[in-house]
Amino acid sequence: MEKRIILRGVLAGALAGLLAFVFARIFAEPQIQAAIDYESGRDEAQAALDKAAGLPAGDEGPEIFSRAIQANVGIGVGMVLFGVAMGALFAVAYAVCLGRVGNLRPRTLSVLVAGGGFLGIYLVPFVKYPANPPSIGHQATIGVRGALYVLMMVCSVAFLIGAVVLGKRLAKRFGNWNATLLASLAFVVVIGVVMALLPSLGELAANVRDYGQQATETPQPLRNPAGQIVYPGFPADVLWDFRFYSLAAQAILWAVIGLVFAPLAERLLAPKPAARVTA
Repeated sequence: MEKRIILRGVLAGALAGLLAFVFARIFAEPQIQAAIDYESGRDEAQAALDKAAGLPAGDEGPEIFSRAIQANVGIGVGMVLFGVAMGALFAVAYAVCLGRVGNLRPRTLSVLVAGGGFLGIYLVPFVKYPANPPSIGHQATIGVRGALYVLMMVCSVAFLIGAVVLGKRLAKRFGNWNATLLASLAFVVVIGVVMALLPSLGELAANVRDYGQQATETPQPLRNPAGQIVYPGFPADVLWDFRFYSLAAQAILWAVIGLVFAPLAERLLAPKPAARVTA
């Protein structure tokens, strides 16, 4: 039974990844290109400042994959594989919850597990460390940023599971509705404390050393030695659009996983009608 559940989760995840890729290709990819164009222009302005100061020019290195390959094959394959992985993870969580979280229909449980996956794996970490397009982020902070995001995601998933367990225990005393509200409040408070304790990306040591105290790693205006702006800061509308479409793509991914898996699970888990016996 578990293998059949996981197989259906993988199939739902593959379809979800494909649809999320189509959405991202249409809406998010133009924002990525705009960010790359900004980075190229800023690099040229920085190179001009370095040349005027008598500093050696940096080596950009060869382009391994063209933008066409990155925007189509690269993102497409990556999104589908990510969908497969999330579909398999979703199916495992579904199998664990089956029969342990109340008398829920297979369809209802599918939607709830998918919603929990979106909330715990993406939405809550996104609130603290939202997605950034290319050209945002100090090269020296890549490892720290990755570790902080993983830590935030682990805490989010762990506390979400804890909230479900707490809700089940409180339900016997306060009823399902009140227990759900109390468990949700506990989750918000605990995860809020974690967010307050973890540093913002602008507070990382490398960013403070090179750019001063900032709230984020978003590039500020580039200035010459006289303090004049020679290249603007990163466009706020590009940053906003990229984050919005990234969030929407993830919402599509998890919604499709839950909605596609729901009828598959119902068909698999529905009790089979008893065979008629003829004399």
